[in-house]
This record gives sequence, structure tokens and C-alpha cells, in this order.
Amino acid sequence: MSNNDNKIEDKIKLKVYRENRGQNSKSYYDSFEVPYKRWTTVLDALLYVKGYIDPSLAIRYSCRMASCGSCGMKINGIPRLACYTKISELETSTIECEPLGNFPIIRDLVTDFSLFYKHHKNIQPYIQSTESVETAAEEKTYSYNQSPQDVDKYLQFSYCIKCGLCYSACPTVGTDLRFPGPQALAQLYRYFADTRDESKNRLNIVDDRHGIWRCHFAGSCSKVCPKGVDPALGIQLLRSYMLGVSKNNKKQAEKIEVNLD
Repeated sequence: MSNNDNKIEDKIKLKVYRENRGQNSKSYYDSFEVPYKRWTTVLDALLYVKGYIDPSLAIRYSCRMASCGSCGMKINGIPRLACYTKISELETSTIECEPLGNFPIIRDLVTDFSLFYKHHKNIQPYIQSTESVETAAEEKTYSYNQSPQDVDKYLQFSYCIKCGLCYSACPTVGTDLRFPGPQALAQLYRYFADTRDESKNRLNIVDDRHGIWRCHFAGSCSKVCPKGVDPALGIQLLRSYMLGVSKNNKKQAEKIEVNLD
């Protein structure tokens, strides 16, 4: 018999938060012993529990490749994507999974994103222009064309997958439900910095005491982003425009270099 046949399978203790708000049940933690390999992710472990131990476990997931943002949760106290977090990299014998903070709990690890998406929708996350694509094509003006430098100004912010990790990590969101949150504010900057956008009132949406001025620049939003987006940077750049750097002349935004390194 080979040494591999005698090898004891590695196992991890998975401690999972349980609660069903629909049934007004009390919250508690379940513990499960789960086998794992070097490549096993936290999502793999949770799906093992759901498939072989407790099918009542509620989790949300989809792509399994850190593109959809569905499997966000707190793993050992830090907002992460379960499909992007390997058990072997956590270097601990116990992994604690909890629902994302600052989101209402629906059941177990599944939270309600309704307010999060409402804030995103409120900042008008789309290009606003008086010129249609069809008209530009007919007249061959192509004002939608952009240089690489134009794209660089907002490119990193377009990588946002709306996973909600930054929203969960933000201390201001936890104290003010009217605060849009880092995701919405960074996306507002993404469209404001886009040379194709002609919106004249986008900044007014967040120019109040519950808006951009409530951000205390804790930086936790940027720290937990799984896609390398820097929401804190977007918020600070947006603030500079609103403080008068280019409040009355949006073209001056082109002079500000965004350091993507």
C-alpha cells in the first residue's frame, strides 16, 4: 500500500452563522467538519455541507470565479468572496462564516441587497448624452470615441462587480442608511470622469450631509475589494471636483491623472 493510501484526509472546522428571519428564529452557529484539498475554497466547503450534511443551509452563489459577486460573506470577520478564498490560504483550523454586515439578513448567509441596489440606481449609473449613437454614425462625428488616456481615467472603477464587500466594510454605512456607500459613490465618479457623459446634475445627487460628505475616508472599502477597485480614491477625486477644482468646468477633469499603480 502506498503512502498516499495511508494519508489521513485533511479536515477543517466550519463554523456557520444560522438564522431565518422569515420564521423569526433565534440566531446560532452550526459547526461542521469538512474535508479539503489545497485548492478547496470556502464556497466548496459550504457546498459540501449543503450537499452532504445539511441541505437547509442557505447560501448565495453563481459563477464560482469571482465575477458575479454573489457569494460575498464575512470569513473570519473579513468581507470576502467565498469562491475566491482558499481554505489553505487562511492558515487556521477553524473558519467562521457570517453574513455581510450592513445588510439585512434574510436567512443564514443570504442578505438583502435591496437598499444597496437602490443607492446604485440613484446615482444614475449610465452615460447621459444629447447625441445618440445612431446620429453620430450617420453624421460620422463619432464623439463617443475615446483615447486610451480618456479610458484610463475611469477604467479601474468599471471593474466593480457589485459584490457589496465595500458596503459591508464601510463604518459610515453602519450608522447612516441614507449614505450611498462607497460602491455607489465610486460608480458616480466612474461616469462623471467619462468624457462621453454630459450629465449636469449628477454631483447634486450626493451633495448633502448624507451624501459624499459623510465619508470619513476609513479606507476599509478599498482594502476588501476583490477586483482591485479603489472606491476611496474615487470618492476623494469626486470630492476635489465638488470643492471647486472643476465644479464649473468638467473638462478640467481631464487634467487630473488617476494613478492606477
